[in-house]
Amino acid sequence: MYRKYYGLHSKPFELTPDSQALYLSESHREALAVLRYGVISNTGFLVLTGGIGTGKTTLINVLAQSLECPGYLCILSNPTLAIADFYYYLAIKLGLSFDGNKAKFLLDLTKLIQDCAKQTSKILLIIDEAQALPVELLEEIRFLANLSPETQTVLSIFLVGQPELNDHLANDRLAPLRQRIAIRFHIDPLPREDTGQYILIRMMKAGAPSRRIFSEKAMDLIYQATGGNPRLINILCDNALLTGFSAGTLLIDEKIIQSCIDELRMPGDKKTFRLTGRKLSKNLVRAVIGVVFVIAVGIGLYFAYRAGWIQQFFIVS
Repeated sequence: MYRKYYGLHSKPFELTPDSQALYLSESHREALAVLRYGVISNTGFLVLTGGIGTGKTTLINVLAQSLECPGYLCILSNPTLAIADFYYYLAIKLGLSFDGNKAKFLLDLTKLIQDCAKQTSKILLIIDEAQALPVELLEEIRFLANLSPETQTVLSIFLVGQPELNDHLANDRLAPLRQRIAIRFHIDPLPREDTGQYILIRMMKAGAPSRRIFSEKAMDLIYQATGGNPRLINILCDNALLTGFSAGTLLIDEKIIQSCIDELRMPGDKKTFRLTGRKLSKNLVRAVIGVVFVIAVGIGLYFAYRAGWIQQFFIVS
């Protein structure tokens, strides 16, 4: 709706993961490097965590598109499966079959792993939203790692999820799995400078003719409200462009951003957008300070009168 108005050829702030519009902060670059290292170094188990909307799925997509090593790639995005369903999914991805006979599937998988070892190829299993994995399924996945030859890690397993994944892995039953985790990495939100660059790059990739559609104060407020979370930035900026279009302005300033924050915040939700309300004007702040000062002086005089200090002062005078 607003694309033509702002001279854009596409929506700059889509919510679906888009590897073509990826902005790599320092933390994201390190995370991608860790994932790539995990592939080439035959790590075994790797754990990548990050808050909701920090770009974990996008990084997985970028990794998948950039893989050059021969072998099999299986990405599981919905891990809330029964054990039999998991094996069926894995079998389809690896070109095997699963008819409900777990023993037969494990024999077929063992043979595939042995063939991959001879051909120096690999099997990479990436589980997104891994914090939702049942403990029983995590144990099954750990058993799969035992199928690789002792001298060569053919099957690498990446567990990607929200920070609660670490708490989930702390279960006593998963101690053997924890001991196998060779690499852990956590993705941090964008800092203020990267938040501004993220917005500018998204706008420029969408064809924005100007770098000044979002004011600096607007980007300051966006960072304060979102904490540098890319998904929340996308939501807020998309709504801001729509609001700016409706208002007939080409400049997205802090007033528009604050208006969008007020509209987007759900009743009772104090976490999604962290600002608690509009900033007080300087005149209002001075007025509040003045009132507080007058009240404080009044209270002081009252207690001084009750203590007899004022009467004594006049008597001495």
